[in-house]
Amino acid sequence: MTQNDELLRIEDLVLYFNTNSGPVQAVDKVNFSLASNRAVVILGESGCGKSSLAKAILRLLPRNAGAYQGRIFLNGNDIMQLEEEEFRQNIRWASISMVPQAAMNSLNPVLRVGEQVAEPAIIHLGINKHEAMALVKKMFQHVGVPEDFINRYPFELSGGMRQRVAIAMALVTSPYLIILDEPTSALDVLTQANIFNVLKRLKKELGISFILITHDIATSSELADDVAVMYAGQIVETSDAHRFFTDPLHPYSKKLMASVPRLHGDEEPEFITGKPPSLINLPTGCRFADRCAFRFEKCVNDPPVFEKDGRKVKCWLYE
Repeated sequence: MTQNDELLRIEDLVLYFNTNSGPVQAVDKVNFSLASNRAVVILGESGCGKSSLAKAILRLLPRNAGAYQGRIFLNGNDIMQLEEEEFRQNIRWASISMVPQAAMNSLNPVLRVGEQVAEPAIIHLGINKHEAMALVKKMFQHVGVPEDFINRYPFELSGGMRQRVAIAMALVTSPYLIILDEPTSALDVLTQANIFNVLKRLKKELGISFILITHDIATSSELADDVAVMYAGQIVETSDAHRFFTDPLHPYSKKLMASVPRLHGDEEPEFITGKPPSLINLPTGCRFADRCAFRFEKCVNDPPVFEKDGRKVKCWLYE
């Protein structure tokens, strides 16, 4: 990837949350990059910091946010240096938007869906309501929502249609990047497939980049160009999707892939013994060591990131 291709670059991003028991190190010195018109899938177990990473990128910080630092470059500009008002006007939902988990919870039940999709366009594009509603119809066409649904309320739509509306809302300002946080977790398998077909078509037709946050390896492979594996607040492996899904490097990644049921072959799905460490009381060495079958004496030290054939992995096995 050349500098000109690079859309997003994250350097040493940190987001901690303050609690009575101590800081929760949800995002701990995360580094990765994303090219234009690419989709990176961030994989990991629940509680590893994936959704916190999305909040850190968009500055959607809760009241108990503690340490928040690092650098986020969008098209070469460090957006961490922007004041909050400038970030709200020019970045959040303008250049980077988000499709949250469980669309019903993110849609206002007493407003028609067309009005809700139009609102970001009115605020960020400075157009009037008539122009915004015309744009909403165009976005509905892109995501496969019938035009007459524009005057319906969220409770009148199926789960799949609500998710398509949420995607239309993320699209309406023509952002460079859309973050998808578990966009199909509450949907049936057939609806999941339909949503991913929509996302693949949008990526091809509109040239949008995606960050897909999920723990569902099987469905993520549908969209992924690149993969980043997150464990205990850190990125432990980054790879192109083809090599990751056929030959993952990190022991945690190998276990994740081994947990996926196979349509062909007699291999039984495996499980990962133990549980992830507390993000409040993290081990000093490799954070996966206590669950790792390849653990050896050097794992008491925190491993750096090693490069192997253009891929990156945070594991002493690749020293």
